[in-house]
Amino acid sequence: MKKFIFLFAFCITVTNIFAQTDPNQIKKEGNDAFNAKNYPVAYAKFSEYLKQTNNQDSATAYYCGMAADEIKKYAEAVTYFDIAIQKKFNIGNAYARKAAALDALKKTDEYVATLEEGLKVAPNNKVMVKNYGLHFLKAGLAAQKAGKTEEAEENFKKVIPLNHKTYKTNALYSLGVLCYNDGANILKKAAPLANSDADKYAAEKEKADARFKEAVDYLEEAAKISPENANVKKMLPQVKAAMK
Repeated sequence: MKKFIFLFAFCITVTNIFAQTDPNQIKKEGNDAFNAKNYPVAYAKFSEYLKQTNNQDSATAYYCGMAADEIKKYAEAVTYFDIAIQKKFNIGNAYARKAAALDALKKTDEYVATLEEGLKVAPNNKVMVKNYGLHFLKAGLAAQKAGKTEEAEENFKKVIPLNHKTYKTNALYSLGVLCYNDGANILKKAAPLANSDADKYAAEKEKADARFKEAVDYLEEAAKISPENANVKKMLPQVKAAMK
């Protein structure tokens, strides 16, 4: 009876040994599934392979992140893109994809921080430039609409360093309009003082003129970048006229 038990246990051990799949075979199956766009299987295979190999394969980690993203496992995608980033594999796109996954998770602060970090490493990555520019242009317009001038300015200014003609022009134009409107509002509020308190009116007009000057500077910079831009062409003379 004891001999039978020993042989049975030995059979189980041998079976388990032969049942283990070679990690390279798992990776191959993952690659085949990924190429066939069978992302659930690709994710399962890649993640198992990485688990067995202690996350050493940066390329597979990147593609595992892509597969995770395709099946909406966004938190897992972030984890695998982080591995690719740490190992500097396709780092610009890894940052861009990590940011997109964070955006899908509605983790806005982490999304923006990842884009900022990624742009330091890959400043010309088109996806990151686009997403970063659009984020702050939209945030600036929303703040401006809500009457939050300082917040709007801060958001628009974040777009200016980007290497993107359209976004840069839009940010500069938006800043020009914002400064002009601010100056016009200062003058409007100060108008009753023109006859009752000349000194105070003069001080307010000086503030308004300073804002108009800022507007001109932004618009002239926008005109250098995009001389064909109709909005800039129309706005610049209007601001200069307000300074007279």
